[in-house]
Amino acid sequence: MLRLPRVLLTCGDPYGIGPEVCLGAWNTPQVHREASLRIVADPSVLQNAIDALSFSRGMRIEVTSAFDTRASGAKTVLVIPPNPPSTTPPVHELLHDCVENSSASTALGGHAAASAVETAIALVLAKKADAIVTGPLNKVSLHAAGYDFPGHTEMLARACQLADRDVSMMLYLPKGPPLEGPHGLGVVHTTLHESLRSALDQISTTRIVEAGLRLVDMLAHLGTNPPRIAVAALNPHAGEGGLFGNEEQEIIAPAVEELCKKGCFAVGPIAADTLFLKARDGAFDGIVAHYHDQGHIAMKLLGMHRAVNVTLGIPLLRTSAAHGTAFDIAGTGTADPSSMINAVLTAVRLFRSGWPT
Repeated sequence: MLRLPRVLLTCGDPYGIGPEVCLGAWNTPQVHREASLRIVADPSVLQNAIDALSFSRGMRIEVTSAFDTRASGAKTVLVIPPNPPSTTPPVHELLHDCVENSSASTALGGHAAASAVETAIALVLAKKADAIVTGPLNKVSLHAAGYDFPGHTEMLARACQLADRDVSMMLYLPKGPPLEGPHGLGVVHTTLHESLRSALDQISTTRIVEAGLRLVDMLAHLGTNPPRIAVAALNPHAGEGGLFGNEEQEIIAPAVEELCKKGCFAVGPIAADTLFLKARDGAFDGIVAHYHDQGHIAMKLLGMHRAVNVTLGIPLLRTSAAHGTAFDIAGTGTADPSSMINAVLTAVRLFRSGWPT
């Protein structure tokens, strides 16, 4: 009998919807059949959320220091406090303006989010857990707390002593409507958390090839064999033969050629305004996009609440909900936990596949 993977959930910013979607995932029997779960969080944060949410009534918290022989179950929430501990008073009434005003709660939220992730990373690196599934954090809160990371991806890279460019972020949408293909759709980004002006300067043939190879490897572990990937164009109409820019000819086409030489099924550059339609209809299993919004907007339109974020290039298994903190609805009980649930199930699939190798 296969042992259940040991999966750590982090809530992200405690003043956003992270605690709610974590508890929503915990309240889903399927995830406990697939994994042994623990939540890394300040127990008071989760108790505040349990008290505020109707679906979580009857849940009770038990504090633990790591995984033990207990199986996780829907009603007993097993919590590992972060080390060092965070202090996050219940200020749900102030959530709606805390980021805009850079208030104290912003820094507290950023510190709590980062501390939980750091604790989870340490447990996985020490082989005391198998995977991390993260809830959403807020970049302003993170910086207010004194961290210089743009987000989870870069935090994970540096914890593994890697440069930011050594890792990639993939948005993965599991199979199901509106996707016509049998394997879902993965989108990896050549650049990620930087301004558009800066991203354009960072796009290179080498980075596209690196991102494409990571994407092919990940899709293969998710059961797509061989993965069919397409590389997006950068300019309107794929540059229109050089009239709207020459990046397609000088940077992107050589990258596609190199990917093919390395044994990948790769085509491109294809204009982004039609590429995602082709992928939705089953023509491709994966796409290399070149900057954050080129990939994110299309994927979130296709299935924001089903999509999963996966970090590629690190020696850790980390997935995440694909949405943000949603401060405007925090504490209202209306957050959809589907992305967090899919993130747990995707982590289990990857663990069973032997990823990361």
